[in-house]
Amino acid sequence: LMVCGSIISIVLFAIFSKDLPSPEKLTARKISSSTRILDRNGKIIYEVFRDTNRSLIKLSDLPQNVIDAALATEDGEFYLHQGFDLTGIIRAIRNTIFFHNIQGGSTITQQLVKTALLSREKSVVRKIKELVLSIQIERIYNKDQILQIYFNEVPYGGTALGIGAAAELYFGKSVSELTLAEAALLAGLPQSPSAYSPFGREPQKARERQRYVL
Repeated sequence: LMVCGSIISIVLFAIFSKDLPSPEKLTARKISSSTRILDRNGKIIYEVFRDTNRSLIKLSDLPQNVIDAALATEDGEFYLHQGFDLTGIIRAIRNTIFFHNIQGGSTITQQLVKTALLSREKSVVRKIKELVLSIQIERIYNKDQILQIYFNEVPYGGTALGIGAAAELYFGKSVSELTLAEAALLAGLPQSPSAYSPFGREPQKARERQRYVL
């Protein structure tokens, strides 16, 4: 059974690896960021962007609180797994079969794939492609590289793409200046930016989510 299972897994991996976008596109593609107009003291007085506002950051720019909050909320085993969480996958399969609800089990690597390389279509086939690409990404990039790309790609609501733009949108400051409370609020947004936005119809949900993260 183990041999048969391994063979089937290899065959499925090979089949779904065809016609997938290359994981190397994550660093090879040109990423646009917003254009800033500063006053003589370096303060932003105007910012120009097309569809999304993005301020690219390096992982070394982030306070440890920002990193810890994101990992604790989205993927506590990030530095231990190989791109996927087996328990989460089993839970997602169970929900798909018994509750017809395709969801869940997404690691930070899988979320990066969903955001940057694949569509957000909900289907079993897309979920398998997401898994295959996540494994490939973990082979090409180290964990810190993946986390840095994730922080620059994840949507935080509105036009803010990446945590650099989110820090400026919600708090009017650089990401390096974020406090623990601010880091916790931002860490709670990616799961559902519109529902948890402090600017939304139910701002108390942002506070509840922030408490959960803390």
